[in-house]
Amino acid sequence: MNPKKAPWYFLLLLILAGESVFILPFVLSRVFRPIVLEAFDLNNLQLGICFSIYGIVALGSYLLGGPLADRFAPRKLIAVALWMTALGGFVYATFPGFTILKFLYGYWGFTTIFLFWAPMIKATRVWGGKTSQGKAFGFLDGGRGLVGALFGTIGLLVFSLFLHSKLSEATVPESKMAFRQVILISSFMIILVGILVWFFMKLAPQTEEELKVHKITFPQIKRVLRLPAVWLLMVIILCAYVGYKITDVFSLYARDVMHHNRVESAQIGTFLLFVRPLIGIVIGILADRWQTTALLFVSFIVSFSGALLFAMGFVSGSSTLLFLVSILIVVTGVYAARCLYFAVMEKGSIPLELTGTAVGVISLIGFTPDIFAGPAMGILLDDSKGISGHQQVFWMLAVFSLIGGMAAWWYFKLDRSSR
Repeated sequence: MNPKKAPWYFLLLLILAGESVFILPFVLSRVFRPIVLEAFDLNNLQLGICFSIYGIVALGSYLLGGPLADRFAPRKLIAVALWMTALGGFVYATFPGFTILKFLYGYWGFTTIFLFWAPMIKATRVWGGKTSQGKAFGFLDGGRGLVGALFGTIGLLVFSLFLHSKLSEATVPESKMAFRQVILISSFMIILVGILVWFFMKLAPQTEEELKVHKITFPQIKRVLRLPAVWLLMVIILCAYVGYKITDVFSLYARDVMHHNRVESAQIGTFLLFVRPLIGIVIGILADRWQTTALLFVSFIVSFSGALLFAMGFVSGSSTLLFLVSILIVVTGVYAARCLYFAVMEKGSIPLELTGTAVGVISLIGFTPDIFAGPAMGILLDDSKGISGHQQVFWMLAVFSLIGGMAAWWYFKLDRSSR
């Protein structure tokens, strides 16, 4: 199947929606992690538990939402998911207790995945066609990074605007008041993105009909499960996603090890968000000119190398330059892998019309780090204070990068043997 290529603004709306839906549950806590811990009176383990509950709900949502994406138009599913996610932001802005916060993250696990994830991946494959999968997914992830960076920058500006005291003298109540405005403005912006998607992210009626599977049957699921590429992608995505989750701790590393203040730590998180689009664009251009499967393997080697710099204790408070360079090495590998792991679906002979079902099955294992990565990092960071806990987190990254690299090499060999 080779449907008519969607217009350029279709991908722009996918990019905008693709990151907006995750702003509330993830991006704000990545940029403002120390402030989130203070405002909600949480420790790292408790925040990790919230992420874990998100992951548990998301697990079922991946599997059930995948076939749904093969039956309905992407724009409708994506728009509704955005609106439902934004509603949770108004609860988040009340700074609920730990119990309500756990329910909220479970709710977000449903809204951001069940109606959203598989439709986004399928729509991106449609835009990329037969020859531009690397460009499609590279631009998607890089563009999402840019959207996240813009949200992070706006968030920092809003936070600074509503923080009336000096940054070093701000109390927890003052920080909460300022952060509430960040949450509310983000929620309204997500609602606006949903409106744009509903009215403008349209495919030709004939194309939408071609992409639909009117009834998902068990033989179709078995067909997906028989593909070696599906099983390899489960491992590849699991390992790459552990790396992505670990990038959440860089702002905390800046505070605990590099001794930056709260706003400087948040700026590290925002800096990473600006690096991501650059990597996405570069990978998108390279991937369709080189072998996407080979590039995926290289990305794991790069993240493994960067992880060792942190794990072996080379990065400490005495060298800010080495800290920034080491971060760049890690995120180059991690973000490159994110750009590529769905871009290689075409190389694995996964049928376009069954993309949603395949994504649901792959994600069932691939995104389990949503369940275990947060609590694991929380335990390591809370039990061993300072640089020691962070070193253990990066040893974890090194191990998963090594396993992911082995699976990516196998996928590369599978691609070459099928030619």
